[in-house]
Amino acid sequence: MTRTGAKYDAIIIGAGAAGLMAAGRAAARGAHVLVIDHNSEPGKKILISGGGRCNFTNVQAGFGVHPPRYLSANPHFAKSALGRFEPQDFIAMVDSAGIAWHEKTLGQLFCDGSARQIVALLMEQCAGVAFRFGAPVDEVRHDGADFAVRVAGETLFASRLVLACGGPSIPKLGASDFAYRSARQFDLKIIEPRPALVPLTLGGDDLLFRELSGVSTEVVATAGEGKAKGVFREAALLTHRGLSGPAILQISSYWRKGEAISLDFLPDDAAAAWLLASKAAQPNGSLAKLLADKLPQRLAQALAEKLGAADKPLHALTDKALDQMGQRLNRWRFTPNGSEGYAKAEVTIGGIATDGLNQKTLEAKHLPGLHVIGEAVDVTGWLGGYNFQWAWASGAAVGDVI
Repeated sequence: MTRTGAKYDAIIIGAGAAGLMAAGRAAARGAHVLVIDHNSEPGKKILISGGGRCNFTNVQAGFGVHPPRYLSANPHFAKSALGRFEPQDFIAMVDSAGIAWHEKTLGQLFCDGSARQIVALLMEQCAGVAFRFGAPVDEVRHDGADFAVRVAGETLFASRLVLACGGPSIPKLGASDFAYRSARQFDLKIIEPRPALVPLTLGGDDLLFRELSGVSTEVVATAGEGKAKGVFREAALLTHRGLSGPAILQISSYWRKGEAISLDFLPDDAAAAWLLASKAAQPNGSLAKLLADKLPQRLAQALAEKLGAADKPLHALTDKALDQMGQRLNRWRFTPNGSEGYAKAEVTIGGIATDGLNQKTLEAKHLPGLHVIGEAVDVTGWLGGYNFQWAWASGAAVGDVI
């Protein structure tokens, strides 16, 4: 690369949530900023989020909430950025723009209207920022003095380079591993990335549930062990390929291939005791009919059949058998054979290792001027606005120093 192109204070690669936040904050401080994105318009992932209404944050997304809502090899890394830019800070931006919003379950905030309002807000904040859309980056490097970025045959320079181009989730939007490749080039380590917030697929005996595609019920879903254990009470959805719904998307971040997950189909009951009491009260009742009082009928019938007791009266079942059935209903184990992959994953877990980054500025410790923000970093939030809050917070942290 030769020094023929324009020079900026910072070049940000990626016009998503984190990149736009960083650009707007930096421009407000007078920085000369260029944002480059291979897509034809900004905020592609924002636009499809929340069913087109953008679940833009969560009132519980602050780092002090327990249990922690963010996963990382260093669970404390995100504390600095999240503590300095909290959900109320972004809500204030939304309110100042006159964007109406509402709170749904579990602290999730959505626009009343369109996700395009959030993109418009961010772009308004980016007054003075230069943009290049539909411009894939051909090469990045550090020439000893500045960062050099080649795009569309032209070489551009900047004192600072910000990788804000996310991970490989949702490739139909152009997502790729560009951030990881660039990070490796600059000697930053990568924590093995994998799809997260993604439906899980089933095979073998579990295919019994394929015929129940479309059935949804509230469960307590569990995956992982010890500190890496996730437990969520939300809806699970049975699909033709396996399991989905909020509870499953949540535990997918904790699940590893080859491991089992468990679903509690009767989260409000100690199922064994309930079955034994039901036997005493309704000896001629059937398990399928009992379960149908608490679960969708098709699911109740399928579970009873799987337990081998669909049509037997309760009095024909031993107390030991009912106890075992109850234990299973409270902890029904599945062993997924995989997930639906990056194509359906809302985010990527893993990514650029935090041990090579400054916690406050997200700057590479060994290469001043190189910053990494948003999904590209090994910080992954729960479903429900947490990942957007990390994008805003990490973008703000970098925008305030470039």
